[in-house]
Amino acid sequence: MTFAKHKRFKAFQLLVPKPALMDRYIAAELIPPFLFGVGAFSSVLVAVGTVFELVRRVVESGLPISIAFNVFLLKLPSFVVLAFPMSTLLAALMTYSRLSSDSELTALRSCGVSIYRLVLPALVLSTCVMGLTFLFNEQVVPAANYRATTTLTRALKEEKPQFQEQNIYYPEYQEIELADGREVKRLTRLFYADAFDGQRMRGLTIIDRSRGDLNQIVVSDSAEWNPKQNKWDFYNGTIYLVAPDSSYRNIVRFEHQQLQLPRTPLDVAANTRDSDEMNIAQVSEQLQVAMMSGNEQKIRRYSLRIQEKIAFPFICTIFGLVGATLGTNPKRKGRATSFGISVIIIFSYYMLLFMCDALGLSGVLSPWLAAWLPNMFGFATAGFLLFRADR
Repeated sequence: MTFAKHKRFKAFQLLVPKPALMDRYIAAELIPPFLFGVGAFSSVLVAVGTVFELVRRVVESGLPISIAFNVFLLKLPSFVVLAFPMSTLLAALMTYSRLSSDSELTALRSCGVSIYRLVLPALVLSTCVMGLTFLFNEQVVPAANYRATTTLTRALKEEKPQFQEQNIYYPEYQEIELADGREVKRLTRLFYADAFDGQRMRGLTIIDRSRGDLNQIVVSDSAEWNPKQNKWDFYNGTIYLVAPDSSYRNIVRFEHQQLQLPRTPLDVAANTRDSDEMNIAQVSEQLQVAMMSGNEQKIRRYSLRIQEKIAFPFICTIFGLVGATLGTNPKRKGRATSFGISVIIIFSYYMLLFMCDALGLSGVLSPWLAAWLPNMFGFATAGFLLFRADR
């Protein structure tokens, strides 16, 4: 049995190529500064972003320390994710600077190892960190952020309902092609409710123009979504039916009436989460709701947030390449210099990121371009530095 296991292990070793000694050596040098960077950058970010605010809440609002510590732990993953790309840059820069200052890179290059081969371990590490960042951003950070928000608001007795309480307004539009071929957007349905208690809407008025002109106006005391039949149950209301020539046709009074209307107004009222508290699938659902309502501002914001959630992890790869390439410079660099260079690069990159975000939200850039422009600039810079280092 033991012999069989040994044979299977040997067969697995033959299938999976073993990393070269040089790669294992550089990878072993990269990991300690990376872990140091995660700890250092996370500490700074969480102190600035959460700890000071929690201390103020404890002192001024009487927030229990146990709740503050719980919120601190829940907010920590969001700052660890931000620290991943920074730590990748610091690790690559410190490691390759140390190898360069000790002439180990010179020795390897004299043996015929190219600069592209030398930075390969940093590229592999940064790609792994990129996958880890994406996984954290999708599976951990949104849920933890949402839990932190609800925990803090409950503890401070600032209980906010997890839905929109008043003035639920939902316009629905449809693209219509005119006789001259132009496409215009027309209002097909307007849904309004005075209040919502999480289950039932009250004081409803629905203007229905789904058949071209005004078809009917529904006024009802209350309504709730029927999930089994995918319809709305309206109670104690009146339906004013309008003829095609806009004249009176009929009035129907009812105590209970089911209407085939979209569920979207309920989704609009039920969602109060920030985009940082949603993963890509949840933001996409909100984008669909916004597209149905024709709200251009929300469409732009949700589209941008989806693209940013996809684009952000690629910063790890960019920083890994930039750090490794800068570190191969034969000029001696100490750890303090490497840390200083890392801070300058990080600050410049995040400034570009925030500027593109603002331009994307304002509509100057498309959501896709606003999210990916910093990455395109970063990859171009990394490629240029790598090409120059090879000369």
